[in-house]
Amino acid sequence: MSILRYITHPNVEIDADTPVPMWGLSALGRRRALAMLDQQWVGSIGRIISSSETKALETADLIAAQLGLSVEVRPESGEIDRSSTGFVEPERHELLADRFFAEPDSSMEGWERAVDAQRRIVGVMRDVVEARDGRDDVAVVGHGAVGTLLMCHLVGLRISRDHDQPGQGHFWSYDRADNRLLHGWRSIDDPEDPPSVG
Repeated sequence: MSILRYITHPNVEIDADTPVPMWGLSALGRRRALAMLDQQWVGSIGRIISSSETKALETADLIAAQLGLSVEVRPESGEIDRSSTGFVEPERHELLADRFFAEPDSSMEGWERAVDAQRRIVGVMRDVVEARDGRDDVAVVGHGAVGTLLMCHLVGLRISRDHDQPGQGHFWSYDRADNRLLHGWRSIDDPEDPPSVG
């Protein structure tokens, strides 16, 4: 079994004066990422891919240092493009995110459309998802919205926020050989082994 683990960065340091892609992990986020390294499933990772956003790279670098691996950076796997609005207050962000998922063919105040973001993340991860010869698990470190869109595509679900991660610092696992989701979003620092859903 060769598993794709899609991992989202944990908690970040919010800074309205810094572009969102440059936000780094907060102290809590770093603690949670370090706690993740104690989980049994991390040891089977043999390849790490990350978006180029700071928070994802910081998370990926911690995993890489633990396992003695290097990080493969894929800028095209970044979070949805929200540069049209820049930083918005959390309450407004949640409203826009709700609409992003509810109206996937529309742009929310200039945000990248969900259908376009899904096409992008599926395209950039196609070679990883379809690989059948690797024995090591692959970790993709990224972001909640595009991670949800990728999972929806793999499982054949319509785009909906019902499938979104419950918060930063979660992961799902996909069996690449059998083309099936092993489990949905689960906290990265949950000490229990992820259950199988199939």
